[in-house]
Amino acid sequence: MSSSGTESGARQEGRGQQPTVYGLLPADTTADVRERGAGVGRQVAVLPVGSFEQHGPYLPLATDTLVACAIAREIAAAYPVHLLPPVTIACSHEHAGWPGTVSISATTLHAMVRDIADSLRRSGVEALVVVNGHGGNYVLGNVVQESTAAGHRMALFPAMEDWEAARERAGVETSLLSDMHAGEIETSILLHCHPELVRPGHETTDFLADDRRHLLSLGMSAYTDSGVIGRPSLASATKGKELLEGFVESFGAYFSVVTSDAPAAD
Repeated sequence: MSSSGTESGARQEGRGQQPTVYGLLPADTTADVRERGAGVGRQVAVLPVGSFEQHGPYLPLATDTLVACAIAREIAAAYPVHLLPPVTIACSHEHAGWPGTVSISATTLHAMVRDIADSLRRSGVEALVVVNGHGGNYVLGNVVQESTAAGHRMALFPAMEDWEAARERAGVETSLLSDMHAGEIETSILLHCHPELVRPGHETTDFLADDRRHLLSLGMSAYTDSGVIGRPSLASATKGKELLEGFVESFGAYFSVVTSDAPAAD
């Protein structure tokens, strides 16, 4: 069977198996997990990782977590995966200049994801896909590199190419370079999933700062006063819905990689 056929079959099998979600937390019982795992050759868990950081005056501090959870929920609706609760605080040190932002060290985040993957394997779930909602969680790439080198099955989603494909599908006008933070993409997803959390004012808060080469040294406050870099005025709920559908389409290739019979690493 071709890879596209495998992805299609996996999606069809996953339909109707979305776990009940209470807020951001899956409401599965252990029986639900056992039943889902009995129908697949290799069990896959999906871990949303977000952040708790400023997103300007109109989006909540939990925006990245909400985005990661929205993507993960859509994946769980389409594929037979084990949806995990999110990691809600991560590496947001570049946003330390704004009240409310909370961070943990890269070492702590690395250890958390590694420990979660180890625990999953002990319970029979061999593969883990980390759904990252915050660009500053750079260490997640290292976690995946090291895990796959050790022979474990792990992937990081979405990649930049997946964001670009979803952006084009949804008709998002702002480039990924310009749509850096609290812009068209994030605002669109929240307008679709959590419109009650988007406060008035995003329509007039556009701000661009494409040259951010010293971001890691100077932080976000060197590039924006409001905390926004992007064009949230262009956001819409329709774009948010299309963005999520685009991510579901892209996920098929990742599902094939982590469930294939090929060795996890050379």
